[in-house]
Amino acid sequence: MEPTRTFDLLTRIQNLYADKTDVIAGKEDGNWKRYSVQEYIDNCNSVSYALLSMGIKKGDKVAIISNNRPEWNFTDFGISQIGAVSVPIYPTISSEEYEYILGHAEPKLVFISDKTLYEKIKPIADKTPAISDIYTFDKIAGAKQFSELINIGKEMASRLDEELVKAKAAVKPSDLVTLIYTSGTTGFPKAVMLKHSNLVSNFIETSFIHPLGPEAKGLSLLPLSHIYERMLTYHFQYKGISIYYAENMGTIIDNLKEIKPEVIAVVPRLLERIFDKIISKGKELKGLKKIIFFWAVNLGLRYELNGKNGRFYEMQLSLANKLIFSKWREALGGNIKIIASGGAALQPRLARIFWAARIPVLEGYGLTETSPVISINNLCSMEVMFGTVGPVLKDIQIRIAEDGEILSKGPNLMLGYYKEPKLTEEAIDADGWFHTGDIGTIIDGKYLKITDRKKEIFKISSGKYIAPQVIENKLKESMFIEQVMVIGENQKFASALIAPDFQFLHNWASIHHVSFRNNEELISNQVVFARYQKEVTEMNQNLGDHEKIKRFRLVSEEWTSQTGELSPTLKLKRNVLYEKYSDVISEIFSVDKT
Repeated sequence: MEPTRTFDLLTRIQNLYADKTDVIAGKEDGNWKRYSVQEYIDNCNSVSYALLSMGIKKGDKVAIISNNRPEWNFTDFGISQIGAVSVPIYPTISSEEYEYILGHAEPKLVFISDKTLYEKIKPIADKTPAISDIYTFDKIAGAKQFSELINIGKEMASRLDEELVKAKAAVKPSDLVTLIYTSGTTGFPKAVMLKHSNLVSNFIETSFIHPLGPEAKGLSLLPLSHIYERMLTYHFQYKGISIYYAENMGTIIDNLKEIKPEVIAVVPRLLERIFDKIISKGKELKGLKKIIFFWAVNLGLRYELNGKNGRFYEMQLSLANKLIFSKWREALGGNIKIIASGGAALQPRLARIFWAARIPVLEGYGLTETSPVISINNLCSMEVMFGTVGPVLKDIQIRIAEDGEILSKGPNLMLGYYKEPKLTEEAIDADGWFHTGDIGTIIDGKYLKITDRKKEIFKISSGKYIAPQVIENKLKESMFIEQVMVIGENQKFASALIAPDFQFLHNWASIHHVSFRNNEELISNQVVFARYQKEVTEMNQNLGDHEKIKRFRLVSEEWTSQTGELSPTLKLKRNVLYEKYSDVISEIFSVDKT
C-alpha cells in the first residue's frame, strides 16, 4: 500500500526493508552510528510518546533548529505521527530572523542541535510566550537533553500506545505537516504551508527518475531545513536507499571516500566548487600529464548524449575515462551513479563534463511552494537535455504566461502562506495556477528551460532588458570569480560587482609575484584588475551589445550566508548587496561611460 502521509514511510520501511542495518546514519565521536530499521522506528515512536505526555496535540507547532543528523529525522516523524506541525529552521540565520520566525510560528517546543545555537536562541525563546521548553541533541550543561526525552517516551510507551494509534489514525493526507520558512532574498521569509499529500506526491513521482534502490547509499549534504533535501530524505526512504549525513561542508570529500555513496544532491555552486578544485589539481600537473588532463577536460566539455558526437569521439572519451575521469569518480568515492542538482541554474558545461566522466547530473526545478520538484531530467527514460530542467513530473501541469512566467498546478502545490492570505492570493490565481516568479520556455514540447527570475530582470535606460542570472552564471565559469551581481536598472549600461575566489586569487598572485597585505590591497592592484578585465572581456564576446558588462568593481569581502549576502541556499540577497555596496554602485554609474 502506497504512503498517503509522510510517516507512513516507517510502515513501508518495516514491511519492505526490515533487515536494513543502516537505514540512517550520522557521525558520533568520530565514528559512524548506524540505525537499523527497528531502532529508527523505535526512536521516532519514543519522540511521539514523549510529546503526547507533554500535552502536544494535533496542529501544535514544534521547531527544529539543527544540522543534519539522525535525531532530526526521529524528531520530524515523532512530530508528524501525532498530527503536530514541524517548523524546520536553518541553523545559520541571524538572531533577528530567529526572533521573527519563532514569534510568527509560535512553536510549543524547540529542538536545538548544539551549544552555540542554544546560547543564541535561548534568550529569544525566553521572551517568546508560546515556547514552553527547549531540548538539545548535544549534551549541554543546564539544558534539557534529547536523550532524556527519548527515555520519557520509552517509559510512557505502554501507557500511550493506544493514544498514538488513535493520533496517527486522525491524521489526514490533507492535513498540514510542516511550515517551511523560505530563504527569501529580500526581507523576512514567508512560511509555506505544506500538507502530507504535497510531500508524498513529490517523493513518489521523483522515484521514477532513477533506478537506485535498497542496495544504494546516499550522502546528505544540503540542510534538511530546506525543502529540497527534506523531500529527498523521504524519497530515499521510500526507495530504501540508506542515508548518511555528512559532518559538514568541510568534510564532504572525506565522507565521500568513507561511505562511497551512489547518490548525492547538490546546489550548482557546490558542484562548481568541486569542478574548480579538480581543475586546480590539473593545473598543478606537469608536462605530458597536464596535456592529457586538459585534453580530457576539453573533450568532456563537448560531450553530447546518445553518442551524437560519433564513434571516433566515443573512442577518445573511453580513453579519457580510463586515464583521467576514473580519478574524478574515485575522488567522489568511486561509486557515484547520480548527482541531483537543484536550487539554482546549473551551467550546462558542468552537466556535459560530469556526464562525460560517467557521473550523470540530473538537473531539476522547483520551489518550496511546490514541495519542491516540478520537473527533472529523467535517467530511467533517458529524457535528458542539457541546459534544461527536464520534463514535468506526472500529474503536474505547467503553463507559460504571456510575459514568459512559469505557472504551475498539481498535487504538490502548497496550501498557502501561513497567516498571509493576501500573499497567498497574489501567488495562486483564481484558476488555481501558482505564479512561480521564474521565466521559462518549453523546448521540443517536453523540456522546461529556466531563463531568469521575473523580479530580477531589469531594463537599462535604452529600454532593453537584462537577464542578470544568465550573465552571472557565465561569469562564474571563471576560476577567478566566486560570486557576481549584475546591476544597471534604469542606467545606460550593465555593470557588475564581483566577489573574487580569494583562495584561487591568492595562489595566482603568489605565482605572478603580486604582493599584498590584505584583500583590499589585492583587489586594488592594477595587475589583478587587468586580469579580471580579461575575464569580463572574454565573457562579453558572447553577449549582445546592450548586455555587455561595461564597468565592474571587485569587492574585498567574501559573500556567504553567514555574513548575510547569500541566502542559505547560496542565492544572492540582492537588496542586502545593493545596500551594502551603495557607495560603490553610485561610483560605478557616476561617470557617464558607455
